[in-house]
Amino acid sequence: MTGRVAGRVALVMGAGQTPGATIGNGRAIAVLLAREGASVLCADRDLTRAEETAEAIRESGGDARALACDVTSRADCEAAVAVAGPLDILVNNVGIGGNDGPAHIVAEDAFDRILSVNLKGVLNGIAAAIPGMRERRRGAIVSISSLAGIAGWQMVAYETSKAAVNRLTQSTALANAKYGIRVNAVAPGLMDTPMAIDGIARARGLDREVVRAERAARVPLLAQMGDAWDTAYATLFLVSDEAKFITGVVLPVDGGMGARVG
Repeated sequence: MTGRVAGRVALVMGAGQTPGATIGNGRAIAVLLAREGASVLCADRDLTRAEETAEAIRESGGDARALACDVTSRADCEAAVAVAGPLDILVNNVGIGGNDGPAHIVAEDAFDRILSVNLKGVLNGIAAAIPGMRERRRGAIVSISSLAGIAGWQMVAYETSKAAVNRLTQSTALANAKYGIRVNAVAPGLMDTPMAIDGIARARGLDREVVRAERAARVPLLAQMGDAWDTAYATLFLVSDEAKFITGVVLPVDGGMGARVG
């Protein structure tokens, strides 16, 4: 451990692992924060997956616990913050897609479900964490957004949810700067994670390697996708003291794809 967040208490929402061949953002973030000295509460709707992440951290000598939490419930988020104890770091990582499409096609229930998880879930985590952080006059919050928030394609519910997360991040940062609370977001581009690759492969009926090759070819930087560790290291930077003068930022981690938008 190099101790970039040594002695701090972190709550990672969505710390479980979607089944797949690679590691997901939530697990990578939780593992890396623990490796850098934080005590991590791994929260996930699926307690078994959260416990698997916590156990992996403990096996490597880190400090972690697991908790079931549905981020669409404000009460669940408040309970998670209470279990974590005096909270230094909150990472909002929960996000879903599926049954999405252009505005004239997407089903109302799919739109509602995606916005409830991706946007309301972030709001609930923030609302639960802010009072204690204000009282202690410190804290760092990072929400995992997406390049789709500024440059999506025919996924109106997902794109809208992530664009709203970006604005929620900036609004919350401004409202809490005077309390010493920093609020930022990470916006991954095309990443090699189970949710992305395996989910798309199933939805399109394609071999996962075909999906991986298609996505990689679209990335300017070496025609290679990023992975969950890229998201995790960006998150670590933003919650560490190295970013002590950074708040209200949406940090692209996208291999240059956002540069095509400007």
